[in-house]
Amino acid sequence: MLGLIFFNICLLVFWVHGSVSWYCRLWGLFIGTFFTTLEVWSSMLGSYGLSGFLMADGLSCVLLMLSWWISGLMLVASQGSVKGKNNSVEYFGFCVCLLNLFLSLAFLSSDVVMFYVFFEASLVPTLYLILAWGNQPERLQAGMYMIMYTISASLPLLVLILFSVSSADVSSFLLGWYGGGFSVGELSRGCVAGEIVFIVGLGAFLVKLPMFSLHLWLPKAHVEAPVAGSMILAGVLLKLGGYGMLRMYQFLSLGPCVSSDFILCFSLWGGVITSFICFRQVDLKSLIAYSSVGHMSLMLAGVLSNSSWGWQAALCMMVAHGLCSSGLFALANYNYEKTGTRSLVMNKGMLLICPVLSMWWFLFCVVNMAAPPSINLLSEVMLFPAVMFSGVYLFIPLCMMSFLSAVYSLYLYVSTQHGGLPSFVGPVTGMSSSATLLLFLHYYPVNFLVLKSDLVCSWVI
Repeated sequence: MLGLIFFNICLLVFWVHGSVSWYCRLWGLFIGTFFTTLEVWSSMLGSYGLSGFLMADGLSCVLLMLSWWISGLMLVASQGSVKGKNNSVEYFGFCVCLLNLFLSLAFLSSDVVMFYVFFEASLVPTLYLILAWGNQPERLQAGMYMIMYTISASLPLLVLILFSVSSADVSSFLLGWYGGGFSVGELSRGCVAGEIVFIVGLGAFLVKLPMFSLHLWLPKAHVEAPVAGSMILAGVLLKLGGYGMLRMYQFLSLGPCVSSDFILCFSLWGGVITSFICFRQVDLKSLIAYSSVGHMSLMLAGVLSNSSWGWQAALCMMVAHGLCSSGLFALANYNYEKTGTRSLVMNKGMLLICPVLSMWWFLFCVVNMAAPPSINLLSEVMLFPAVMFSGVYLFIPLCMMSFLSAVYSLYLYVSTQHGGLPSFVGPVTGMSSSATLLLFLHYYPVNFLVLKSDLVCSWVI
């Protein structure tokens, strides 16, 4: 893993004018993905330390592999919008590699202070992607929403971490995920203090997911971001919130409390509400963004169930949603390139002019509704009993979310592919080989990981 970090730094400082640096970074990210896959196999044997500050286990290695994979696909998806139209190729590749480096260090950090630093540092390249390569003039407002929401929610977490550091003795100054040495665990045993610690410790990650009622920044960021920004937001950055919650459960020694039951119930019913909101959307990317909020509500319910099945299902859903949602945003970008608009009213009749693109829309909408053989189905099958053990009454929102996800996925497909062809659409060429490769590289792992599901299910002991 240390070699991967140094390899990422080499990709970062590799600066050659023109498309040479683009292709070198592209192939470098895919080569790094291959080596992270080997580390995932090694992590099945248990966690192991890399240095005094870095440690890897099954949870961090799987999300690290997802981060490298999505970063490489970002460069493939941006060839038309960035590489072919302006002279900022080197800066774009640098921004993607810098974001991948911050995410890698966040997933591998064994120290909670380092994790917080890289957790917040990942916002800087993301904001730069939105501001520099966004298409609409409202991108400054979207970036402001994202920064203010995430920073405001994470400042109480910083105070809690600093309190832990100041309360620890010298021998346990490094507050690792895997060992004690902090007094917050004893503090959280009190009734009122335990509720405060739970809310403060997980509040930053609830915004990052985001949970319903804390999600207003996400649709704005997705709508204004370029295709690469939307892919990394949906593919990896939302998973950083879920990863942080799982680690905070270990770090703070959190147990059952009133706040967890309330947030569990609120997240499920919030997912039902966002599923209904999807039917009201007129923007293609906004609909996909709201569907992400619904899926992350299910993932949050798995984490808050505080059971081994729930945590395994949460990781499965993070991987499945990261690949599926990233592929849907890439498809939305191809529709935008062919029609010049993201409006669902204007995007009709694609089945008549580009049947290959319609086939990919159907395949990804099927994955989005958790149909077999996708790993999304496995995550929902494991999630149902884990959540129902927390309360049988939660069966109602679970069934509603499972049904509504199929409804808005079919609504998304029918709205874009059927109907009459708009009169303003000119001649449309077929899909290029790079576009087909991009969609295949999204579709293949999300469906064939089910054949080796122990890679994402065996990390919980």
